[in-house]
Amino acid sequence: MPARILLDARHVRDFGFGTYIRNLLRGFVANKAPHEFLLASYKADQHEFDGLPANYRRVEYERKDDGLLNEFVFPAFVRKWRPDLTHIPLARVPALTPRPYVVTVHDLSSLIIDAGPGWRGEMRQVYLRRGLMRAECVMAVSESTRHDVVSLMGMPPSRVRRIYGAVDPRFTHQAPGLGARAAGPAAWEHERTRVLERYQVNYPFLLYSGTIRPQKNIPRLVEAFAFVRSELQHDERWKDLRLLIIGDEISRFPAVRQTVIHSRVEQYVRFLGFVPLDTLRVFYGAASAFVFPSLYEGFGMPPLEAMASGTPVVCSNTTSLPEVVGDAAEIVSPDNVFDIARGIKEVLLNEERRKQLISLGHERCLHFRWEETAREVLEVYDSLLTHK
Repeated sequence: MPARILLDARHVRDFGFGTYIRNLLRGFVANKAPHEFLLASYKADQHEFDGLPANYRRVEYERKDDGLLNEFVFPAFVRKWRPDLTHIPLARVPALTPRPYVVTVHDLSSLIIDAGPGWRGEMRQVYLRRGLMRAECVMAVSESTRHDVVSLMGMPPSRVRRIYGAVDPRFTHQAPGLGARAAGPAAWEHERTRVLERYQVNYPFLLYSGTIRPQKNIPRLVEAFAFVRSELQHDERWKDLRLLIIGDEISRFPAVRQTVIHSRVEQYVRFLGFVPLDTLRVFYGAASAFVFPSLYEGFGMPPLEAMASGTPVVCSNTTSLPEVVGDAAEIVSPDNVFDIARGIKEVLLNEERRKQLISLGHERCLHFRWEETAREVLEVYDSLLTHK
């Protein structure tokens, strides 16, 4: 029976959470979900929901999901609309949120990495645990994250369900129709050339894309790159190899720039900051390899985005990453600079391995589909609504 479901969509324009929200909604449409969806969002984001059917209605909510006042205002907002079920798509639940509700947990880095000692870290854990324990169901984006929720939060395993996400379809470069298919390759090549010229990229490069937080292990990536450069400086193909780092938090973590200086690769490492998605697609597709030596991931979307773009991936063997990439990446130990360097050299120098990883990467992306994600989320909704 159709129900009224309120989805907190305030992060619809984010890269990570936004990818989840946008594509989950498209998956609901593909599954012909019969429910009335109320999409709580900012007025400035109204065009993000263009094209959705009539049973998807945007309801304005202008307050951000941090700060003490939101703890009271958002629950009041939910009560006003009287949904049969509320879906909060990230682990940030106001304590007074009316039940029933479900939560999607993308990772627990706020506890595992960022909590820190003392009362602040303890309060963060208490706050997070309360929000999750009151939920009818917690949906974790990987088995690794599901394990973290159960072991760290004390959640009953029966109330935590693993539901994978998937790559944003825009990274697959699929042509939308006959006319676009005829013109697509030429148009894409023109865009690729234009972007690379604008950024003055005319050399082979390794790519990292993501945040620059400590768990992303960027200093070791820089050190591994410096070692690879010294090993390949006389190789005609790779003597001009560079490392491009895309991420918008570099000013908060000076240790990364200090590592670049200490490794003496200042002229070979570029920090590009934040780039739009269409520009990111170009860099993924043009990279000689994508390197992701992260120490902790709840899912690990960037390696899949690189695979969808036809780029070989070098990836950590930690947390959710082996679960997500399978055998489609060159797996390395993120604690060992020389093993990261080994993985990079293997992908650059072994042409057969490069081709194999590119092929396996395309296949791996097919394991994750937003239509399937949405179908499983709808199953959670329906099971809770049936027993309400």
